[in-house]
Amino acid sequence: MDTIEEKPNKTVDIYRDTWVRFLGYANEVGEAFRALVPVSLVWSSYAVATAYVTADAVDKGKKAAVAHGGNPGKTTRVAAAVVDTFVWQALASVIIPGFTINRVCAASLYLLGRTTRWPLPVRKWTTTAIGLSTIPFIITPIDRSVDFLLDSSLRKIYNEEEKHK
Repeated sequence: MDTIEEKPNKTVDIYRDTWVRFLGYANEVGEAFRALVPVSLVWSSYAVATAYVTADAVDKGKKAAVAHGGNPGKTTRVAAAVVDTFVWQALASVIIPGFTINRVCAASLYLLGRTTRWPLPVRKWTTTAIGLSTIPFIITPIDRSVDFLLDSSLRKIYNEEEKHK
């Protein structure tokens, strides 16, 4: 007899469980292509990533508002959800990865210029390839580091407020 295993209903978070999550990486791709495209396109990639971060924070605030209904302290919990999501996403999806890819690409372009006789277009394309290939390797360490940072600082503030209620 075949047994059918029922899977629990898991709510899909559009900002974490779908293709929309990749919008948070737009600025890393923009930084990787910095040597090849106008700077305005790089800044546009930051606008896309920032819009993603903001939308995710608003979404988590709305979910916290629904979850806490008319309970006392609802405003504080909603604010904590928005701030936590926004700060985490801003650091883990925009600021730290953007800086990291920027520096990896700048260093690789410089080193390729000093150590090879490749033409500039080849060095620029190689730098872009190095930047793009770096992205998958930096995601998890950055995410864990930002978790540690927030657990050690900001989250202590609003977790203390929760304990006092």
